[in-house]
Amino acid sequence: MADVDVVVVGAGLAGLFAARELTRAGLDVLVLEARDRVGGRTWSKSFQGATFDVGGQWLGPAQHRMLRLVDEYGLSTFKTHTEGKSVLSVGGRRQEYRGTIPRISPLKLAMMQRAAWAVDALARSTDPGNPDSRIADLDAMTLQQWAVRNVPSRDARDIMFAGLRVVFGAEAQELSVLWALEYIRQSGGIMNLLDTQGGAQDTRFVAGAQSLSEAIAVELGARVRLGSPVHEIASAAHGVSVTTGGKSVRAGRVIVALPPALAAGIRFDPGLPGRRAQLTQRMPMGATTKCLAFYSEPFWRADGLSGEAVLTRGPISVTFDNSSADGSVAALVGFCVGQQARNLAKLTPEQQRSAVLSAFVEAFGPRAASPQEFHSQDWQAERWTRGCPTGNFGPGVFAEFAPALREPVGRIHWAGTETAADFCGFMEGAIESGERVVAEIMADQDSAMEGRS
Repeated sequence: MADVDVVVVGAGLAGLFAARELTRAGLDVLVLEARDRVGGRTWSKSFQGATFDVGGQWLGPAQHRMLRLVDEYGLSTFKTHTEGKSVLSVGGRRQEYRGTIPRISPLKLAMMQRAAWAVDALARSTDPGNPDSRIADLDAMTLQQWAVRNVPSRDARDIMFAGLRVVFGAEAQELSVLWALEYIRQSGGIMNLLDTQGGAQDTRFVAGAQSLSEAIAVELGARVRLGSPVHEIASAAHGVSVTTGGKSVRAGRVIVALPPALAAGIRFDPGLPGRRAQLTQRMPMGATTKCLAFYSEPFWRADGLSGEAVLTRGPISVTFDNSSADGSVAALVGFCVGQQARNLAKLTPEQQRSAVLSAFVEAFGPRAASPQEFHSQDWQAERWTRGCPTGNFGPGVFAEFAPALREPVGRIHWAGTETAADFCGFMEGAIESGERVVAEIMADQDSAMEGRS
């Protein structure tokens, strides 16, 4: 392999965007991707003649970087279907409601609203970069412990947990409150995080979310090499050596655009500093299985339902109408997350299908039991992902180890949505992280040129 200025490890959105910007700035870049495709945690497949996402799929109106790229590449989008009533099933007790807030008792509703206000206020006022006694206390506490103290109603907590479980792919007892607050703050507040219309689930891609990565990859051309997992990164005073498939490429710098848990699979020589090495051991990926069921018609719409449902007893926590842009293929999508996803993975494919469709029946009635086609995507089983939607921090980890997410180690730079300072966990966060590493590398390039002048 020929020498290059920068090697990018990972052809998800973060790595591809960083490679594009560096290439446009005149640098020689090589992208190495372990999979046989680009896109990372975005993955679009064809079902019944239409394109659907088995990975990340939504855009929100506040995600300006992504929206600019969508416009730049001329990609078509459409609004998520929201017309009709939503369904809430709390422990099997089903009801229908309109709007964002379900119809539960006034007392429980007040508890949920106060909890949402409290979370947003706490998120706005908390700065993990400025440690104090409160930061340490919040980091040591789980989201489950915080909710028990602040949301007395069990039903209200279960409803809140169903939504947040999908956001993180993890259970409330697995998450540091400080980490959850930072994630919520970056996303513009808890309602923006959970809302469909006007929120983070507002818009979908006609050709699937992976189409953006594919468009960038076309621009990069032969600079992207698939089927090239990186096994070792060796650093020296004047550059790095990146090994894949028994061959090495030398570069001035390397961008590792992988979740920390996956970066742990690379051998670094010399070894990484202690805090960065510890981080990779303490930020597990969320557990998510995305389930799609395809029907001859969107029967739930005829019943006056939007396709949105929240179910507290699993195996599905949240559903949406996932029909194609032109409406020709009717579909529901459901998210099996956290412990339920781990439980589902223990079942046979037939048992998994039956369990998921039972949840769809609970939400939408007996016609949901007989889809024309069913597909589930277990992201835990993906070798080069190992979970979705993001890596998470358990109690007592974020305040100590989060700075290592972004701090370069010599000539090694870190990208990926987990490292974002804005919309962490989203496609928007992946692009933000790409912007940051490009700025780091270009600043170093400028400094080197000034040193030679």
